[in-house]
Amino acid sequence: MKVLFVAGDPKPERWTVPIKQLLPEADIYVWDPDGPAINADYAIVWQPPAQLFERETRLKAVFNLGAGIDGLLKVPNLPADLTVVRLEDAGMSVQMAEHVLHQILEVSRQMELYREQQRQRLWKIHRPISRKEWPIGIMGLGHIGKRVASTLASLDYTVNGWARSEHTVEGVRTFAGNGQLREFLGATRVLVNTLPLTSETENILNYDLFSQLQPGAVLINVGRGEHLVEEDLLRALNEEKLQRASLDVFRKEPLPAGHAFWERTDITITPHISARTLRDATLEQITGKIRDHASGHPITGIVDIARGY
Repeated sequence: MKVLFVAGDPKPERWTVPIKQLLPEADIYVWDPDGPAINADYAIVWQPPAQLFERETRLKAVFNLGAGIDGLLKVPNLPADLTVVRLEDAGMSVQMAEHVLHQILEVSRQMELYREQQRQRLWKIHRPISRKEWPIGIMGLGHIGKRVASTLASLDYTVNGWARSEHTVEGVRTFAGNGQLREFLGATRVLVNTLPLTSETENILNYDLFSQLQPGAVLINVGRGEHLVEEDLLRALNEEKLQRASLDVFRKEPLPAGHAFWERTDITITPHISARTLRDATLEQITGKIRDHASGHPITGIVDIARGY
């Protein structure tokens, strides 16, 4: 079995050494843009070059080093019949739930106000939180979205969820499809985006959508930067359609130093750290699936290329 690692890491041995330990029966190769074809059986990739699929024509499956596969699906010559497998969780969903909860607590419990009081050496207690005033809406109910939703519901927040298709999450009221989107937004004050990036979800976070949220609304975007129409966000903040926004993903990363978002006190910026890929858990999952696939056993996480997730 030949496995090709294609991720552009300047220190690929950080990945290839544990891959070999987990798959001792395999020969492990690192992508060389100037090298010959190795006739790999499997490729482990992150934003691979188009040249990969021109050269390696015998791939049985490609495994993505992340849950989001929009970068892989943009490769123009990705074979339509190739098995594409995304990462399932691998420690990311709990990180995402922690991150979203932190952002919600910052605003709902007025933590910045208390930090300012500390700077002023002021001891003053404000009204305690009323969770009924902070209904949360989760857009996207994949593995990560469901974990975020169930975590918040376990803390007695009112949590709604929306996705293209119907889902069931304990303790969460769910909505499905464009026909129920308006009702979902009207029941939401804190909007959390965990959607996959597809042609249908690109630019979904726009002025019209923000205008349908409850007063004093908050946006938390942990999906993709391309979901957000940046000018619409600034307009919604200026017109007080939104109270504030917490952004972890951007159209261009790193966010340019001259970008308008840096100047806003009502926007919290984090550098795409809401859920980091954990190497050990990731490679255990991927190598286990490679072994199962090679043995003819069914595997999960296979992407529907036509739907984009």
